[in-house]
Amino acid sequence: MFKMAITQVRKRDGRIVDFDQERITNAIQKALIAAGAEDGLNSKRVSDEVVAELSNRYTSKVPSVEDIQDIVIDKLDKLGYSKVAEEYQSYRVKKAQIRKMRRELDIQEGLKLTVNSLEVLRKRYLLKNDSGEIIETPTQLFRRVAHAVANADRIYNEDPQIAEDEFYAIMSKLEFLPNSPTLFNAGTGTNFALSACYVLPVGDSLESIFTAVKNMALIEQAGGGVGFDFSQLRPRGDIVKTTKGVASGPVSFMKIFDATTDVIKAGGRRRGAMMAILRIDHPDILEFISAKTEANILTNFNVSVAVTDDFMKALDNNLEYSLVNPRNGEEVRKLSARYVWNKIIECAWRSGDPGVVFIDEINRFNPTPQIGRISATNPCGEQPLLANESCNLGSINLMKMIDENGEINWSRFRKLIHLGVHFLDDVIDVNSYPIPEVREITKGNRKIGLGVMGFAELLIRLRIPFDSQKAVELAEKIATFLNDEADKASVELATCRGPFPNIEKSIWGQEGKKRRNATVTTIAPTGTISIIAGCSSGVEPIFAIAFIRNVLEGAKLLEINPLFEQIAKKEGFYSGEIVEQIARSGSVRDIKDVPDEIKKIFVTAHEVTSEWHVRIQAAFQKHIENAVSKTVNLPNNATIHEVDKVFRLAYALNCKGVTVYRYGSKGEQVLNLGIKTKDKDTLTSAEEGFAGGKPSIICDICG
Repeated sequence: MFKMAITQVRKRDGRIVDFDQERITNAIQKALIAAGAEDGLNSKRVSDEVVAELSNRYTSKVPSVEDIQDIVIDKLDKLGYSKVAEEYQSYRVKKAQIRKMRRELDIQEGLKLTVNSLEVLRKRYLLKNDSGEIIETPTQLFRRVAHAVANADRIYNEDPQIAEDEFYAIMSKLEFLPNSPTLFNAGTGTNFALSACYVLPVGDSLESIFTAVKNMALIEQAGGGVGFDFSQLRPRGDIVKTTKGVASGPVSFMKIFDATTDVIKAGGRRRGAMMAILRIDHPDILEFISAKTEANILTNFNVSVAVTDDFMKALDNNLEYSLVNPRNGEEVRKLSARYVWNKIIECAWRSGDPGVVFIDEINRFNPTPQIGRISATNPCGEQPLLANESCNLGSINLMKMIDENGEINWSRFRKLIHLGVHFLDDVIDVNSYPIPEVREITKGNRKIGLGVMGFAELLIRLRIPFDSQKAVELAEKIATFLNDEADKASVELATCRGPFPNIEKSIWGQEGKKRRNATVTTIAPTGTISIIAGCSSGVEPIFAIAFIRNVLEGAKLLEINPLFEQIAKKEGFYSGEIVEQIARSGSVRDIKDVPDEIKKIFVTAHEVTSEWHVRIQAAFQKHIENAVSKTVNLPNNATIHEVDKVFRLAYALNCKGVTVYRYGSKGEQVLNLGIKTKDKDTLTSAEEGFAGGKPSIICDICG
């Protein structure tokens, strides 16, 4: 061992703190792993060399952090780790840029934003001038949004300053965040398209189809996502009387929507997103099912089959069912329900598409059946909507709901629910709508979708495994509390502001209940807003415990789940060896030095069996008025039979839809378990905007 002459170090802010060699060792180890070095365990050897050099140089002077980093780079280079030295230096530069960015963005002490939060805000959310320079800070963003939304209170002779201060407080504490279009657009002068979710009708005529394309472009330009039901379009080969020709079918027209979205790219801030739905009894259903599997098309679409109760009965009884021409309602032919079902699950196994929506289950909970039948959802599947309807979403960060005693703070949760309903209801009034039809039905029904994110961290902090009956019971308890309190908040708003205009045509009017909003709760995927909040997406499990972050479009950094690192250090089993082993798989399941209790609570998305994925989704869905966005992540070696079980269980448990993603089934995906480091597969790489495993467009738009 080297003689320790160094006992203190000077931090960048001038403070003198105790010297801790372990911090150097850990930093070097993460750099070695991130750079793909053969063995991250050599970090101790490098660290010892650094300490020896420090002892020689600083016998009477306290070294600074920068001094230590200079020696680390020098030692890495001399010991043959030149690539790691370059990566370490690059990351050091990036960290300096981040510190500079924090200063420039005026990050206040109470605003706990991570590196990735800052990067997402900088790239997408903070306002820029015509030269592309950032002209607002995160604090100013939250104040801008709070001020713009609270202005709605003036309409009802309420003091908007009170609401503004409350809205600002819950956003700046990262306890609640609205959907991205509200963060993008509120208070920018137009308040255009603050909602995330839209459904537009597509009728069986060129005029209707291209009107939908135009309206979709306007919505996507402002950052919204759109769902479509293409079931009204006549099938391929059907007669077109006006031209004496034949129809090309729904899939051909979907390509036009897809190409338009490629051009729009959601106003330059993020890619556009769409949901395409086709009824199971449409004559072109087989072409639709395989559209994304057999050709590299429809890259901006999620696709889902609208499955009916009648079809499921035919499937259970191994019967044929009828395909019906939507032009005239006539039966075209019959197909085996089992054959079509097998085609759905095979394509879902191959590529993650299609998902299924249980359209009759959705309409059993349609709050306004006298106005219309629901036939489509938003791109994420969690928001069933009538034609031309929109909905704005917001999510409460459950990670922030743990008090100092390690218990759920139900009182704080209640307060946030009531403020969230107030906020989302205000958005409806300050919103500017892309077309008159959307304004009319949205204001007529005043649907909102308040949900949660950070469920995985909540479970970890409560020491509850995700794949357990306790987690299912807690999910139901949270969803029940959320929906009950949101309902109460909506009733309270109706008392002073009046109920939604279409209430007499709703189930609430039939019950004699006065509510401000036709619906109040939704579980969204929260892709980017969960990154801003620093928590897991929606109600998904954590994806991995170790992963690589690409920081500021350059340096790579190995990150360990902060809760795991905190618990491991507190309970005394944290070590370099454990970090190395986690880095190779992203999991702690097979690491003998990690206590069994910790292994159970840090279960990852691919370790959770498909049954528990569905049971958690169903537990939330049981008490949520709209729907639940959830991806059932499957390992690469999962069988088609496993997908069959998932879809059948989701139907049996009254989910409104379900989607699966088998790891590695797409050529490109957002998260990867394993990147090459010489001859070894190690680590998990990660990028922003990911919601639970499926490499699709859903998470970004709906969060």
